[in-house]
Amino acid sequence: MNIFLDANILVSVLNKEYPLFTFTSRILSLSDSKRVQLYTSPVCLAIAFYFAEKKSKAAVAKQKIELLCRHIAIAENSSATVIKALKNPSVHDFEDGLEYYAALENKCNCIITEDTSDFYFSDIEVLNSVDFCKKYLLKS
Repeated sequence: MNIFLDANILVSVLNKEYPLFTFTSRILSLSDSKRVQLYTSPVCLAIAFYFAEKKSKAAVAKQKIELLCRHIAIAENSSATVIKALKNPSVHDFEDGLEYYAALENKCNCIITEDTSDFYFSDIEVLNSVDFCKKYLLKS
């Protein structure tokens, strides 16, 4: 399963934001699984760095992002995906469009975000961290 992580998921982990950290850290731990590939984008990393830097200062924030990048693949946006995000009349937030098309280009099955309504135009599954854990990690 290929999973795209939105910036707010990364921020939750980097800044240990409770109560979400309980769920988002479990999701990040999937990077050790051979059946799961986690992705994020440079835009999401930049946003996560900004919020980590506010809490921990630049040097620590860089270390956190570097560690994160060892475990998550970076889904880059090609010029074609940028054009798709710009041309899709359903996409009102360009950043969300970039993330969506980066997820599609990397064959992601799911986008995990705390702002699920931002991806109202998505043709792939969009879940928040709690719902993802309930659906995929807490099966009995």
